[in-house]
Amino acid sequence: MPETAAGTGQPARPGHALAALALAQFICSFAGSNMNVMINDISEDLDTTVQGVQVVITVFLLVMAALMIPGGKLTDRFGRKRCFLTGLVVYAAGALLSAAAPGLGVLILGYSILQGIGTALLIPPVYILTTLLHPDVSSRARAFGVVMALGGIGAAAGPLIGGLITTAISWRAAFVFQALVVVVIVLLSRRIDDPLPPDPARSFDTAGAVLSAVGLVLVVMGILAADDNVWLMIALLVLGALVLAWFFRSAHAKEASGREPLLSLSLFGDRMSNLGLVTQNVQWLLLMGTSFTVAAYLQVVRGYDAIQTGVVFTAATLGLLASSLSAERLAHRHTQRTLIMSGFVVSIAGVAVLVALAGSLATAWAFVPGLLLIGLGLGVMLTPSVNVVQSSFPEERQGEISGLSRSVSNLGSSFGTAVAGTILVAGLSKGAYAAAMITLAVIGLGGLVAAALLPRDPRSSTSLASGPAAPAAAQRTGKPKT
Repeated sequence: MPETAAGTGQPARPGHALAALALAQFICSFAGSNMNVMINDISEDLDTTVQGVQVVITVFLLVMAALMIPGGKLTDRFGRKRCFLTGLVVYAAGALLSAAAPGLGVLILGYSILQGIGTALLIPPVYILTTLLHPDVSSRARAFGVVMALGGIGAAAGPLIGGLITTAISWRAAFVFQALVVVVIVLLSRRIDDPLPPDPARSFDTAGAVLSAVGLVLVVMGILAADDNVWLMIALLVLGALVLAWFFRSAHAKEASGREPLLSLSLFGDRMSNLGLVTQNVQWLLLMGTSFTVAAYLQVVRGYDAIQTGVVFTAATLGLLASSLSAERLAHRHTQRTLIMSGFVVSIAGVAVLVALAGSLATAWAFVPGLLLIGLGLGVMLTPSVNVVQSSFPEERQGEISGLSRSVSNLGSSFGTAVAGTILVAGLSKGAYAAAMITLAVIGLGGLVAAALLPRDPRSSTSLASGPAAPAAAQRTGKPKT
């Protein structure tokens, strides 16, 4: 019997579902990077500074990171499709409020808070549904390849698209564009089938959600304070670490007493998944850190306008698109460990080329080879890293691991913008630019080490396929679960 779309009685269309999920990842990634080319325009229009815009971007990424785990848990209680659609509505409301923002405070409310909350609600369902709707490792690799390609393109092409819109109309129109894309996503998602029924009786750890969010906020704010007050930075980092330690201790106590914590510590019992999470964090740190640093340098130091800055980033977009769309073919030929390691090597080489050429040449072409290599490297490893993590757990744990996975990735984005941006803003010069990029490269080496520690002979396609989506596949084929 063919699958039917929930509530319609009509055949489900996997293409429509995947298009909706991939577009959702695209627009959320776009929102994080297109702001980078609006730095000068927003600063002048809202009478703020580069640091003010950096705070807006970082808080947006931080809200996503802090709420992604609670967002993943809510999918179990209310259903993946319902959370997805609710997130889209909140996101669109934030985009429209940002478009009308009269000052920095309203922009933070619309962009950083509402769009951040909307993203935290809609992104976990993207990864859960992609995993559950594609039971075998080959189709899942292809689906994640499409989702990650659109996400990477959103991040890499955000500066170009945002630059075109900003130059042709205004920076406010870029937010209207986001709201229009959300309308398209809602129309495409009408027939998405949620493979698992919601569980309204599922408990929710409110205290854990507050502790995790506060801890992450304190850590990132500590990094942002580095260029203003070292003692404040240390205090915030230590306080954030203590709150997070409290969160983990509370989670352990709840598990020991038989209650359900916000985040089960058993999720960290899988070595392959843990290493995959580290690589995800560093990948997005590299992508968003490079995007902010290069965009700020081009506009503030070299005086490029929004569209000129966006055009420079086209190289990264093309590289990421080329390698991401090859995800399925590459997965057949190479192990996930090999792909992730290769991606880090190429990306780090790209950073080195970027620093070397930008320091010796005054032309915009100096940025193209390095950005192209960074895009190629990131595109190669984004999909296998996600597949490593998602495929390590059964379908009943997809809400938890998806929330954790996206939180770790968005935390990487926050760290990238906060760390590199803080170094750059502290002294906008060639020296500060090089220092920011070299810092990113060193962190990238850490990601390479984590990738090298992945098992040389990762779980086979058979074992991966029998993981998250196997029970759903058994239900569709009538075969008993194994």
